[in-house]
Amino acid sequence: MLKTFIERPVLSTVISIIIVVLGIIGLVTLPVEQYPDIAPPTVVVNTTYSGANADVVMNSVIVPIEEQVNGVEGMTYMTSSASNDGQATVTVYFKQGINPDIAAVNVQNMVARATPLLPSEVVSVGVTVRKQQSSTILFLSLSSDNPDYDGEFIQNYANINILPQIKRVFGVGEARVYGAKDYSMRIWLKPDLMAVYKISADEIIGALTDQNIEAAPGEIGQNSDQSFQYTLKYTGRLKTAEQFGDIVIRSQDGHVLRVKDVANVELGSLNYTVHSYTNGAESVVIAVSQTAGSNAQEVIKNIQHVLDTESKTFPKGMKLTYLMNANDFLDASIEKVIHTLIEAFLLVFLVVFVFLQDFRSTLIPAIAVPVAIVGTFFFLQMFGFSINLLTLFALVLAIGIVVDDAIVVVEAVHAQLDAGEKDPKKATMAAMKEIAPAIVSITLVMSAVFIPVSFIGGTSGIFYKQFGLTLAISIVISAVNALTLSPALCALFLKGHDEDYETKKKSFLQRFYYSFNIAFNAATQKYKSSLQFLGRRGHRWITVAIIAISAVILVFLMKQIPTGFVPQEDGGGVMGMVTLPPGASLERTDSLVAEVTAIAKGIEGVKDVTTISGVSFLSGSGSSYASMIIKMVPWNDRKINTNEVAAQLTEKTSHIQNSTFLFFGMPTLQGFGMSTGVEMQLQDKTGGDIHKFYDLTNKFLDEVKKSDKVMMAMTTFNPNFPQKQIEADIPKIKEAGLTLSQVMTSMQAYIGSMYISNFNLYGKQFRVMVQASPEYRAQMSDLDKLTVQTGSGEMAPITEFLHITDVTGPQALTRFNMFSSMSVTIIPNFYKGYSSGDVIQLVDEVGKQVLPEGYGYEYSGMTREEVGSGSQTILIFGLCLIFVYLLLAALYESYILPLAVIFSLPVGLAGVFIFIFVAMMGGSGIVNNIYVQISLVMLIGLLAKNAILIVEYAIQRRQQGMSIVESAVNGAVARLRPILMTSFAFIFGLMPLMFASGAGAIGNRSIGISAIGGMFIGTMIGVLVIPSLYIIFQTIQDKFSKSGMVNSNDEVVNRQK
Repeated sequence: MLKTFIERPVLSTVISIIIVVLGIIGLVTLPVEQYPDIAPPTVVVNTTYSGANADVVMNSVIVPIEEQVNGVEGMTYMTSSASNDGQATVTVYFKQGINPDIAAVNVQNMVARATPLLPSEVVSVGVTVRKQQSSTILFLSLSSDNPDYDGEFIQNYANINILPQIKRVFGVGEARVYGAKDYSMRIWLKPDLMAVYKISADEIIGALTDQNIEAAPGEIGQNSDQSFQYTLKYTGRLKTAEQFGDIVIRSQDGHVLRVKDVANVELGSLNYTVHSYTNGAESVVIAVSQTAGSNAQEVIKNIQHVLDTESKTFPKGMKLTYLMNANDFLDASIEKVIHTLIEAFLLVFLVVFVFLQDFRSTLIPAIAVPVAIVGTFFFLQMFGFSINLLTLFALVLAIGIVVDDAIVVVEAVHAQLDAGEKDPKKATMAAMKEIAPAIVSITLVMSAVFIPVSFIGGTSGIFYKQFGLTLAISIVISAVNALTLSPALCALFLKGHDEDYETKKKSFLQRFYYSFNIAFNAATQKYKSSLQFLGRRGHRWITVAIIAISAVILVFLMKQIPTGFVPQEDGGGVMGMVTLPPGASLERTDSLVAEVTAIAKGIEGVKDVTTISGVSFLSGSGSSYASMIIKMVPWNDRKINTNEVAAQLTEKTSHIQNSTFLFFGMPTLQGFGMSTGVEMQLQDKTGGDIHKFYDLTNKFLDEVKKSDKVMMAMTTFNPNFPQKQIEADIPKIKEAGLTLSQVMTSMQAYIGSMYISNFNLYGKQFRVMVQASPEYRAQMSDLDKLTVQTGSGEMAPITEFLHITDVTGPQALTRFNMFSSMSVTIIPNFYKGYSSGDVIQLVDEVGKQVLPEGYGYEYSGMTREEVGSGSQTILIFGLCLIFVYLLLAALYESYILPLAVIFSLPVGLAGVFIFIFVAMMGGSGIVNNIYVQISLVMLIGLLAKNAILIVEYAIQRRQQGMSIVESAVNGAVARLRPILMTSFAFIFGLMPLMFASGAGAIGNRSIGISAIGGMFIGTMIGVLVIPSLYIIFQTIQDKFSKSGMVNSNDEVVNRQK
């Protein structure tokens, strides 16, 4: 079979060319994204109960909906919130891999059951259910340095001209504008004039609804024998402020009272609760998120294309700023990985060239590697993967692994030629006979390591799967190469050695080679004598001791080094949340935010600062909240990273009194919430008092803050917002001939604001709102001036019928899995090398001490994934080891010999943790994260491969009749050069990752440091340990065979009988 390929080089090359062509097809068609789609599907249920406060919304809207939705198929958990502006939101999170469309339909059906239980106002507004891809891929702001255009104009320009276009781009899930300055016809009532004219708010509202209508009078002259038909047309809905001002309220004896006599009418904003600024200029912020399964890179490019065309027609002075663009990080990190690929490629060949000392030989691995790498893309396409950071990392690692097979082949052919074989074709055939079984077993073992990995569920499973399968594919392709293309090329390119080789004049390169060979041979002799020393009967305990020590170090460091999920990368942006004391006005928030903007602009590397007052991405909306988005200049143009910027901002704002700040880098993984720390929800299962629960939460936070593992711990919940409670005096209301609803409607019309009808403008529909002019509702004392018309037609002050008391309450209420909850964010102290894993341990300890019975906590978001995936890791390693062991047992026809390979692994795995521990002490921020776990799995395969090469050769030598010790020593010495070559090729290939900087640096370094550490220590100590292990286990095996417990089929033993 193999002979065919050596004798038919064209056939061999055709196989490789086909693989490459398929690979190129895959490469062109694969989608590109930052990470695979790993956020669990979420479905959001939304509705509004206007005018209701958080308590009312919670009890009358959220509880009935939650009761029905709970337990919908495939859900993992749900959260809900009710706020004082009447908003109700229930978010249901589903297991990874559930179809989001089906999940949305199931939730919709459940919500339909709850509809009859909801208040009628809520049903008329409607309950919306929609699937949500929580990954925001784009934040952009539209601002203007032209004083003619205020925030209101910009917002409406965006709403009318820009948003509809963005929403039409394929793959856009949602595009929304932060801020709500939509146009609205504002009727500002003047209560003092109304009292003079004895007019109630109801009467004005009646006039407005009555006279702003569309009518359909019909057509005159229809089906009568007239020669003309005329369509009758009523003037229709009003359009301008003048027309609304001219509406007639009363007309008596020729005197007409119009709306403009008792109110100011203007085209204003729907509400005045949000202000946003970009670099100090008024702006509006647009956030765009993608649908599940869409190609982020393509979506962003299409949106940018739409915006570029649109911006040509912008009014003068208006400009677009991209505040966060997922493509920036993606492009920078992918470019980085491609650089690394090329660097790795060159470094690998340098190593091969030094060892093989012959350009022709180096060419063979150089051809084999690209074939395997490019071919992999085709299979990625078949598995439905994408080109993302994980698959690209896998390919960088693959360079170091794939080159192995080719090196092993070339080296074996060289060994034959060195032994005096003249004909390269014969040499190749002899070599292949010896090496083919080893190549097959290496490939099987390397792939076997990654097969169990791809069965892991959940988010971490997707990581392992994409990574592991990519590697496994490239390894299989490289094995096919090693059995077809490489031997064919060897037979074509390699030459037999000339006799007069020594006498030629030596160039510099040859002098270098000469000395390198002498040094290498001397080292090999030393190696041989150390092996003989370790192999002696009395010295075998040394090997056992080395392995025992490694195992102890491995276990100790695994406990010491914190675990993490995906490292927090420098995403090129910083988020800030500002919270003022409860009840602070929007103007106060604005002036504070302007101060913080100035501080942020003073930090080097900051490009744009956008602030949104009135909204917090974490806490919802409220006048005392603000959010900031800080965009940095590109990675190559700055020395400072986003975590450092966040730390500087925290420090520089610490002197500002009466307000709290939270700054953090943009989260690496989209779809798991905004903040980067540990997210958890404290739950009150007793249904007790919210204030008591709040005190308990603060006690919990104080305990947590005592630890130096924590940089910051906070809850966004605050029940101390000043509120006024109104109680009605029913007997008095009845006496005056009024009803309670008349009194409350008057209150709402004056103070709240009422939506009474619509009008059309610029091809869109807007609302007409009635409210007392702001100067009539500035302070509590102004309530006395508001009047209501009694049954007798007289005007009475509204406060006669009401009692007002001071209370405090929360701005919003939240629940988690149907219990009242408070969300807590804890940010680990990254600077002291602590990570989320440490904080989770801390929380578990503190939770046991502080929380009484009836109170509990659950993790949410990213943290939930992390807690869930920790336990799986051990299982995976177990599986990997079992797979490797069983395969080897089958190959060696022995259950005992494979133990020689398995026991050599702790040495290398300890190496990984030693290197990471040193790096962590140096403050690199690298922990035992998912990348490190992946390189561990990979190292099991790689180190097993070195062991297989030695053991395979030792077995062959033993069958030729050498003693156990001799065969072990000879096998090891024969394989020393290829083992060192492949290991150093791998180590040098990963050097660029180890010293990475810029976008995605932490991930690169995690993989680089751990793989290099494991490989270096594993190889250096492994080549000493493996032969001794072989000796130990082969001796046991022989004793077992000779004992006659089972009939042995070992030829060597049978010959001796």
